[in-house]
Amino acid sequence: MRTTRAALLLTLFLPAIAVAEEVPGTGSNYGGVGLIEMRNARFRPDGVVEAGSSLRHQRRFHFINWQALPWLETTFRVAERLDGTRGAGMTTDRSFDVKLRLVAESDWAPALAIGLQDFIGTGLYSGEYVVASKRFGRWDATVGVGWGRLGTGDDFGNPLTAVSPRFEDRPRDVGQGGSINTIPFFRGEQAAVFGGLEYSLPEVWTPFGGVEGLRAKVEYSGDALRDERGGWPARTTGLRGEARSRVNYGLHWSNGWLDAGLDWVHGTDLLFRISARFDPDRVPELERLPALGPRPAAAPAPEEAVRNALRQAGFRPVAVEIVGAEARIAVAGGRQRRLAGAAGRVLRAVQPHLPGEVERLRLSWRQAGVEVARLTLPRRAMEAASRGDGSAEEVFFASTLEPVGADRFGLMAGGAGLSWGAEPQFSLLLGDPSRTVRWQAAAVVGGRWEIGQGLAIAGSLSRALVGNLADAPPSDSVLPRVRSDVARYAREGQTAIPALYGEGIRALGPDLFGRVTAGYLEPMFAGISAEVLWRPHDRPWALGVDVARVAQRDYDQQFGVRDYQVTTGHVSAYADLPWFNLYGVARAGRYLAGDWGGTVELGRRFASGIEIGGFATLTDVPFSKFGEGSFDRGIFIRIPLDVFGIETRTVAPVVVRSVTRDGGARLSVDNPLWEVTREGRSRALQDGFRDFLR
Repeated sequence: MRTTRAALLLTLFLPAIAVAEEVPGTGSNYGGVGLIEMRNARFRPDGVVEAGSSLRHQRRFHFINWQALPWLETTFRVAERLDGTRGAGMTTDRSFDVKLRLVAESDWAPALAIGLQDFIGTGLYSGEYVVASKRFGRWDATVGVGWGRLGTGDDFGNPLTAVSPRFEDRPRDVGQGGSINTIPFFRGEQAAVFGGLEYSLPEVWTPFGGVEGLRAKVEYSGDALRDERGGWPARTTGLRGEARSRVNYGLHWSNGWLDAGLDWVHGTDLLFRISARFDPDRVPELERLPALGPRPAAAPAPEEAVRNALRQAGFRPVAVEIVGAEARIAVAGGRQRRLAGAAGRVLRAVQPHLPGEVERLRLSWRQAGVEVARLTLPRRAMEAASRGDGSAEEVFFASTLEPVGADRFGLMAGGAGLSWGAEPQFSLLLGDPSRTVRWQAAAVVGGRWEIGQGLAIAGSLSRALVGNLADAPPSDSVLPRVRSDVARYAREGQTAIPALYGEGIRALGPDLFGRVTAGYLEPMFAGISAEVLWRPHDRPWALGVDVARVAQRDYDQQFGVRDYQVTTGHVSAYADLPWFNLYGVARAGRYLAGDWGGTVELGRRFASGIEIGGFATLTDVPFSKFGEGSFDRGIFIRIPLDVFGIETRTVAPVVVRSVTRDGGARLSVDNPLWEVTREGRSRALQDGFRDFLR
């Protein structure tokens, strides 16, 4: 019977006259693109992010799926599942999957992919697979072979044992999760075939109109388990959680941004799946600004008129000098996130007041009290582009970006400036076995007073509004509890002072920056932090060193400190990579718990300005001492709010960690020099040159 099943599924790939069609994939219940529970060899368009849930009796999956590269799918998943140890009640489990395209589909050959499921996690859902998919008109056929959890159907022995007898044994220790399961890949005595068909229905008529985007699915699963009762993966016999049937059925609907599906799985359960997705590479449509006005015939008192015009445009004029054919203008503030946008708005604001003989605008762009970019902008090129006689590309190539430095122009003092704002704050905690998500929403009011010469005083006040983060169980960490007491900080710091500090940021030389910050640096630590960054404006890399001496703050996050003190710091390297707009950050040094190690961060920046990536930290803390999760890692998304049509420099960071522990924890200050200065580089100007005219 096992041989017959495999043969029937393999016949789906007998040669046939068919044309491979580009039809979008649909999501599987585990989060990635696939059939129902099994993955296929399909992928989302490059960069697409998808988040959703799959809900059924005794098991629920919540997932974030990211098409990190055209050929790489990544999935982070949190499962609410039956507690297999007790056989009753629910617990949570976190896992990470990857799928790689090996061969793209052609007219005659199927697409081929290989995947690892739950390869960073407890191993309860750990499995590997090789899968092929081929489209025949409206039909999409899939067949594959699975190992581990995906091989529990036990259709045949592991074919890789013919290569080496080592493939017979699959380590089955569940552990605390987090370690990379490098040893068990494609191992174990058993393997299973899986496959299925997906049919794209034509438009279906209903009393409410036609419905497009329906897919009918049938799947033969390689996973023979309904749940984890009986001890899987520690043992493979005597399992009480076996599925009644390995055949699953489903009907899914998909449009440009939403997926929904209803499935009958395991012969016993009805499952509902829903997810939403977006493309971070899609640049929001912005109206082209009107053409620049004519140059004035006469410009009495132009410098004062320019200062007033800059204030009305939302900038703080630091200095204005008009010398012959050049206007030197230094500005701070503004609502533009990118240098090109700030330069375009500055020239637009001062155009009616600059003397007609001025041909060049030399702009000094300030952030956090320091010059981060110096751009020479040709006035005539901007005038032509704004009329439609030129383009933003021509303005970009005609402009010159210079080193910023400690010369008179770069260090011109502009007096005091006060800025303040109010915003919501959202804290998220994963890893509590009793709850899938612990969270807290708070209102935060903050302000910054720039005194001049790069000096500033800043602080914030927060009030917790709603959430269950304060109810999380106490930390069980054996390390100094530098981060894992987050619930106690939330409980005792309902009204808190997250930060209150004095800061100095200054140019120390050409493209060389320094920062010193002292006070209550972040919600959990107070002290003094110093940093130096060398960021050549025309190079794809930067180097930095930071060091801090800090004491842990009281749980109420007001003015007291605890006994724990530590010296922490890192050497950091930042680099733009030559592929897919990727960038990397590598750090090495001492962390808040006194551990030594390194962090690697890899991210991708899209045309919209959205950044998505991940990080991992390994230190000299053993996995067993680190606790659940084994090492610190996570996913980050940085969303500039101007993608929603709001003219603002604010970027909303979202960090998702599988669990919050104390190993590998870094100090968090408000203005790290890389974040302050990164938009002043030539690469950033190139990425955002369209903003000259928007």
